[in-house]
Amino acid sequence: MLEHAERVKQSLQGGLIPAVPVPRYADGRIHDEAQAAYASYLARQKIAGVAVWAHTGRGLHLQPGQRRDILRLWRSVLGPSRIVIAGAGALPDPALSMADRIERWRMDSKKMAEEAIAGGADALLVFPPVLLRELPAHEREEAAGEYHRDLACLGIPLVIFYLYEGAGGWSYSQDLLRKLLSLPHVIGIKIATLDSIMTMQNIARILAEEFPGHMHITGEDRMFGYALMRGARSALVGLGAAYPNIQADLIKAYRVQDYARFLDLSERVDGFAEMTFTEPMDKYILRMLHCLVFAGVIPQEAAHDVAGYEMTEQELASIRHGIDKYRLY
Repeated sequence: MLEHAERVKQSLQGGLIPAVPVPRYADGRIHDEAQAAYASYLARQKIAGVAVWAHTGRGLHLQPGQRRDILRLWRSVLGPSRIVIAGAGALPDPALSMADRIERWRMDSKKMAEEAIAGGADALLVFPPVLLRELPAHEREEAAGEYHRDLACLGIPLVIFYLYEGAGGWSYSQDLLRKLLSLPHVIGIKIATLDSIMTMQNIARILAEEFPGHMHITGEDRMFGYALMRGARSALVGLGAAYPNIQADLIKAYRVQDYARFLDLSERVDGFAEMTFTEPMDKYILRMLHCLVFAGVIPQEAAHDVAGYEMTEQELASIRHGIDKYRLY
């Protein structure tokens, strides 16, 4: 298992992991042909692997059969040389009492993790256990630690997920972060603060000074280049779902110290993020699907998301203009 964890870390090193959306028809059904075409497209790009069942793929809203089909497709298309990271978590049942709700949620989360392992996932991205924030203050952090420990007992590499609260995350305290990063099988953390540069800096410093062997995996779509400057060695981003090669080249340019190219690519990737990761922020998934339409990867009929957002002609024109302006590839 130690060898496997090192292989995953090596694959992450300097690599881009797109968090992949799920193409759908307008009625919410998964568009299987578009899904297959999308997987084939990404497999030809400069990626180290993909993240399935994550927020970008509406992982907590997928049925078990859908999850299995999605993981099976990506695992098959990418082959053994690239990694597949699967989201792990569950939606709580509001009809249950608090104690029963937590117990059922724990069971469902573990089941999702076990399905990922059975399907050949290389690592788990652990959704923040936001349900536990409803516990009394003195119990929350211990419960969060216990939850992550239970998943660690499955023996698969874990990636902690620091996600800003506006996207359904939890602003972990620094003490809790240290406890989570110290757990067995934890190989790193995905940091997605959106716009809290101080939080990102603080976590980056903890990693650099106290956990240098752990992977700093940026999820900062709106601070991509700067995150690399602050120690990120990999990126797991929804922005990578379309036009990933410019983002992979951005990572490479920084690592090989080609700073002129880094600055050029960073400005262009920032422009891409500024047109797709904007309010309402959760609409970014639909925007990325339309980027895939413009790239000729999926048909227009497959650019739908379960959240029910719709794109205006003005928004679509803005994205088309940005793709040309920032010379995305």
